[in-house]
Amino acid sequence: MSDGWSADPETLAVEAPLAIEIAYSRHGQPVTKVLAVTMRTPGHDEELALGFLQAEGLIDSRADVLGGSAEAVTSRGEKISTWRVQLAQAPREDLQRMSRGLLTSSACGLCSRTTLEGLPTAPSTIAGTTADHAPTLDASMIARLPERLRRVQPTFGATGGTHGAALCDAQGEVLLAREDVGRHNAVDKLVGAQLLRGRNCAGRILVLSGRASFELAQKAAAAGIAVIVAVGAPSSAAVNLAHDAGITLVGFTREGRFNVYTHASRLALAPEPVEVLS
Repeated sequence: MSDGWSADPETLAVEAPLAIEIAYSRHGQPVTKVLAVTMRTPGHDEELALGFLQAEGLIDSRADVLGGSAEAVTSRGEKISTWRVQLAQAPREDLQRMSRGLLTSSACGLCSRTTLEGLPTAPSTIAGTTADHAPTLDASMIARLPERLRRVQPTFGATGGTHGAALCDAQGEVLLAREDVGRHNAVDKLVGAQLLRGRNCAGRILVLSGRASFELAQKAAAAGIAVIVAVGAPSSAAVNLAHDAGITLVGFTREGRFNVYTHASRLALAPEPVEVLS
């Protein structure tokens, strides 16, 4: 254009609603219930639903799920894309009472919850060992993890509009990565993908493209994650939860530097040089 501006096509990250439902039998009667409607990037919907259910304490493993199906209408008759999870057994009554059944935005992982009671925050383990006996992780490897996550974020590269989450092993190799407009959705998709494969996240490193908030730390704790590495800052609630759950929480991981907020003993940190005067 003559004034220096130009008109160019833009690629946008897709954001659309997904209803997450559970179906089960109680006292011989079929029950179907909407738990939440979340705003997400379409794709990997089954993973998202299973990861969400684990974080809510409704399932622990693949064995708790008989199957699932994509539906065009919710059990309430709403025309919303829906993933319905068939549970192997009915959930506890207290878990049903604490479910959401309301809208969850892409920016909020705990929206519409009236209480934090019932959210699993069990201490994490590394390959079946306690945090006190966990293998030591190389600090320079930790510093490189955000760049490794960035390499497996094609949607962010095209749109700049998604969050990323990666699951890494103790050597820093990326095992799995997911993207979504909602950072909590990206983590749920990771956890759900592991569940579908009959695997768990115990002892793994979770790498986040943004900040570490309470809901992400809670999801990590529920999944048995050992280390959280975030590009951004952690919140005070996330730090407190990580401390109690035995999670090493690392933030501000940028340009070869990072801050360690909890359980620093898990990392092999070089001591500060000491000047000796003769």
